[in-house]
Amino acid sequence: MSPIAVICTMLAYFAMLFTISYVAGRKADNAGFFMGNRKQPWYVVAFAMIGASISGVTYISVPGMVAASGFSYLQMVLGFVVGQFIIAFILVPLFYRMNLVSIYEYLNNRFGFSSYRTGAWFFFISKMLGASVRLFLVCLTLQLLVFEPFHLPFILNVAITVFIVWLYTVKGGVKSLIWTDTLKTTCLIVSVVLCIYYLYNNLQLGFTESISTISKSQLSQMFYIDDVNDKRFFFKQFLAGVFTVIAMTGLDQDMMQRNLSCKNFKDSQKNMITSGILQFFIILLFLILGVLLYTFTERSGIENPAKSDQLFPMIATSNYFPAIVGVLFIFGLTASAYSAAGSALTSLTTSFTIDILQAKDKTEQQLKKVRTHVHIGMAFIMAVTIFVFDLLNSTSVIDAVYILASYTYGPILGLFAFGILTSWQVRDKYIPLIAILSPALCFVLQRNSERWFGGYQFSYELLILNALFTFIGLCLVIKRRQ
Repeated sequence: MSPIAVICTMLAYFAMLFTISYVAGRKADNAGFFMGNRKQPWYVVAFAMIGASISGVTYISVPGMVAASGFSYLQMVLGFVVGQFIIAFILVPLFYRMNLVSIYEYLNNRFGFSSYRTGAWFFFISKMLGASVRLFLVCLTLQLLVFEPFHLPFILNVAITVFIVWLYTVKGGVKSLIWTDTLKTTCLIVSVVLCIYYLYNNLQLGFTESISTISKSQLSQMFYIDDVNDKRFFFKQFLAGVFTVIAMTGLDQDMMQRNLSCKNFKDSQKNMITSGILQFFIILLFLILGVLLYTFTERSGIENPAKSDQLFPMIATSNYFPAIVGVLFIFGLTASAYSAAGSALTSLTTSFTIDILQAKDKTEQQLKKVRTHVHIGMAFIMAVTIFVFDLLNSTSVIDAVYILASYTYGPILGLFAFGILTSWQVRDKYIPLIAILSPALCFVLQRNSERWFGGYQFSYELLILNALFTFIGLCLVIKRRQ
């Protein structure tokens, strides 16, 4: 696709995005920004949550990952579904009963102020780095397709990208995000389904033959139950999926702001269960697309790119298919990238304003002023972080940030698990130290696991271990009953 075609496609999406954002958020107050006034229909939230869980990195990476991992990712997605049920029936009623704006206020009520700040800061660091690196990868794609052909610097790319994210979230916050995420989900589903359709036609496969091709392909193996040392081993992936979704959805301000925007906890439970089940089938579509992409390159004699993440962009934006395929790819990428960044910016603004600045008790006007300044500050920090990633220019840095994100959710998961499963009180002042030592211990174990445990490699189950260390640490600082 030419740079002009990419720009026109993105402008068409932004026109729809800003129209929906303006209509949904034009009358939003602070309650609308933070919680969507708790008046959002559950079925709209459920549909929006499908797109909310899929970032630009997922959109690009999942089709390409089948070459190395087959359909093993679905083992983890099955865990996601179970985790969604746990969130729906344990965390959602608790958060509604306490009428929380920020979910980390629970830690203040349960343990004390140090715990509260610890949870908020761990979320802030994780979400800022995670959101920035996701947007950074999208900026790289835009630099290649649009800015580089016009000889425009990367810093201008970053500034425009972050400004657009800030602009469509500045008024409505969560109230706008629910409806813009609905647009995003629609774009994702339509783009993936139509890309599958065009591949299906190009390969000249009948329906029965296409099903047979996918099921017989080595790329479609789903269950790995033979080698416990394999990172794809079923129970590693499944259990990690359960606890990952509890930590990164149920204990994530970004995701729970949407879930808590429903009218009551019953509606929120319907939303959680429905979106969890639908997410499984959407991820399955991405993996099917991956098998068809590799089948297409093999039959067409096209050399696969060095990095699997480049497969979908390379095929979609080249001249192998009608131009509509490239348009759909840009639509899906833009929708997934900007929506994920917008939701992160909103949740960071909420958490920093409520949890760290303690501005909840201010007047409506004062709170709006603080919120506006924080929103600008979060956008600026995100832009600087993206620019720093570009200066470092190392893929290993990106990998390290994703690992760090999984580490930071472990202490949060341990804190909430201890608070919900026990009635013990702890010495609040020691909790920040425990939350730092637990990930540090996990880091030592991960670096030495193959040498210490006979070749065993930690995968996503490291999150569970991290939470367990936090739980044990809390047991060591229990207050004795008088």
